[in-house]
Amino acid sequence: MKLTKKQKQVVSQVDNNKLYSIEDASKLLKEINYTKFDASVDVHIRLGLDPRKPDQSLRGAVTLPNGTGKTKKVLVLCNPDKENEAKAAGADYVGLDEYIEKMNGGWLDIDIIIATPDVMAKVGKLGRVLGPRGLMPNPRTGTVTPDVSTAVTEVKKGKISFRIDKFGIIHASVGRVSFTPQQIVENATELISTISRMKPSTAKGTYFKSLFMASTMSPGIQIDLKSVKGI
Repeated sequence: MKLTKKQKQVVSQVDNNKLYSIEDASKLLKEINYTKFDASVDVHIRLGLDPRKPDQSLRGAVTLPNGTGKTKKVLVLCNPDKENEAKAAGADYVGLDEYIEKMNGGWLDIDIIIATPDVMAKVGKLGRVLGPRGLMPNPRTGTVTPDVSTAVTEVKKGKISFRIDKFGIIHASVGRVSFTPQQIVENATELISTISRMKPSTAKGTYFKSLFMASTMSPGIQIDLKSVKGI
């Protein structure tokens, strides 16, 4: 694909042979952004884990101190006794059978699903629909819980889920290009510190292999791991 003049200009500002501090990378991302929309800022963290081993198939959740910059649409799947609690906490959609039917029919206009433990037998049947999209509720990410009020509030405040992919990489959004560099650094550091604390006891060798930061349309900027607190 041929690059536009603007894209060439952006690419030329990133030195592929250089390791940037996390602070400099956050500043550079804002400087090279040329999209007309508020692009997502993502980090791509390669870990020294084997995701085929159950104890190294890392997944978890973290609340970003400065939020995600995006209002997430939350669906709570529960029985009627929890519906008012979920609605009061700010859930966008609340119910059970009607939403299971809608999702089986292809409706997935949501960012996250929270479910109470007593309905997981029904929700589990949606594995083929929700699993590939990372929407399946899971106790390890706090999305299967009887406390739907707290779960919804945390998501709305900036809680994100993450999981390692089959290549040993975690991809996660840590904000928007409209954030200040400091807000991006704080969010990224919180995520990385959380992943650091979750290091499996069976992990051998180097845990953090590499770290890249990029916005929706920008090239990846490689970050010097020594510049990140919490590793």
